[in-house]
Amino acid sequence: MITEDEFAARLAELRIARNISQRRMSIDIGQSPGYINNIENGINYPSMQTFLYICDYLHITPSEFFDMDVHDPKKLTEAEAKLRRLSPEQQRILMQLMDQMK
Repeated sequence: MITEDEFAARLAELRIARNISQRRMSIDIGQSPGYINNIENGINYPSMQTFLYICDYLHITPSEFFDMDVHDPKKLTEAEAKLRRLSPEQQRILMQLMDQMK
């Protein structure tokens, strides 16, 4: 279960990863200029409909929003797409490299 503070921090993390200001995001999703600031500061929380719109705006799924182990879901999706285009041998080499990076 995610706490209200964790929700606010996650929204900030995902927004910052996309290099979007609070004001810009608020306006882009049709809210007042301080809307995202209020969420990130724990003053207000979005309705379910607005939360889904926020996820759509960030190009992530609600599941990705709540996956705290993934700091930038968009980059992970891009990496997965690139991985799929590699040959089996290239994938094996990449996996060995990743194992060495632990």
